Amino acid sequence: MQKNRRMKFSEIQLNKHIQKALVDLKFKTLTPIQEKVIPYLLENTTDLIALAQTGTGKTAAFSLPILQKIEVERKLPQAVILCPTRELCLQISKDINSYAKYNKGLKVTPVYGGASIIPQIEALKSGCQIIVGTPGRVIDLIKRKSLQLKNIEFVTLDEADEMLNMGFKDDLDTILAETPKKKQTLLFSATMPKEVLKISKNYMFNAKTIEVASRNEGTK
Repeated sequence: MQKNRRMKFSEIQLNKHIQKALVDLKFKTLTPIQEKVIPYLLENTTDLIALAQTGTGKTAAFSLPILQKIEVERKLPQAVILCPTRELCLQISKDINSYAKYNKGLKVTPVYGGASIIPQIEALKSGCQIIVGTPGRVIDLIKRKSLQLKNIEFVTLDEADEMLNMGFKDDLDTILAETPKKKQTLLFSATMPKEVLKISKNYMFNAKTIEVASRNEGTK
């Protein structure tokens, strides 16, 4: 293989439904973070720290392997993706829905503040496998007993450094404490400040670290 040749999506072991959706989206070659993360997550259940800038294709990197492993017939939350803002929450949900276009029965529910909680509660009641949420709203739903994380198999912290910058550390601690000990935790961050390192030490086990290109300044 040529050293600079980029891996193609058709070359990785994703099921035919996902592959069909990727063709529709005109996804051909993987970005550097996708090339390192997707094959690794398809084959491993260990925790992962991935350091990469925003806009490098991180959503596909963590969500395609999760989609591959989700049991669609189980209508309960199996994956929770936490992110800092409502905008990112909606964007991730939209992206995952586009990758899961042909995964019949798969449901993604975005939960976020700044909007009525009632439709979100109704959506959770109707059954879904993937929750994408902002920390504050996820905690509200847990307190109302509308969201249970006891069957979660995958936790993704997206833009972990941003969530900590916005003061969500206690919220993340609360949410992670609600999840089972046995699960796969994925932490995606542009930088690795002390607080992110602390979360990785407290909630991750033997995590593999994948780093793409240079990290942002301020990583000490």
